[in-house]
Amino acid sequence: MDIETFRLYCLAKPGVEESFPFGEDTLVFKVYGKIFAITGLDNPVFEVNLKCDPDRAIELRENHEEIRPGWHMNKQHWNTVFFEGELDDAFLQELIDHSYTLIYNSLSKKIRAQHGL
Repeated sequence: MDIETFRLYCLAKPGVEESFPFGEDTLVFKVYGKIFAITGLDNPVFEVNLKCDPDRAIELRENHEEIRPGWHMNKQHWNTVFFEGELDDAFLQELIDHSYTLIYNSLSKKIRAQHGL
């Protein structure tokens, strides 16, 4: 999956916005203000930090060399996923969906009410 396909896939989800809160080289995707995906635009390799259930994160890292503990993130809850490796697009989309769903499900009652959720 290339970065533009990744970007469009993320933006198609309800409540998602893209921003550059950490500088012009770090693209961030948020769902109703909470981060679910981060990628550096100046990296020589396309990689994305994605939120993950801690138990699943360990399993994914053990089974896929393209998935490692989240760079500059809480390594218990975040993975860095290399998008240019052997992982197919369907699997990458599932990892994005998992990250989005974890954040979406963690939204407060106040935010849910504000957005009619």
